[in-house]
Amino acid sequence: MENKTARFTVLMDPGKKQAFEKLCASQDITPSQVVRQLIREYLKSHGVSYGQEAPPKNPHVNL
Repeated sequence: MENKTARFTVLMDPGKKQAFEKLCASQDITPSQVVRQLIREYLKSHGVSYGQEAPPKNPHVNL
């Protein structure tokens, strides 16, 4: 599991938040787990690595 050392705050419509939390609960997964997975997939799809690995050369992403 990843280190949980940073907080990420997202502002969203209350109705969407409620629907998201309800869907997550129905799938027995936390909203934080879903958001972390989405971020990992987004980074991977753009060729960006993180953590101990050396970042790849992606001219469109400045780290």
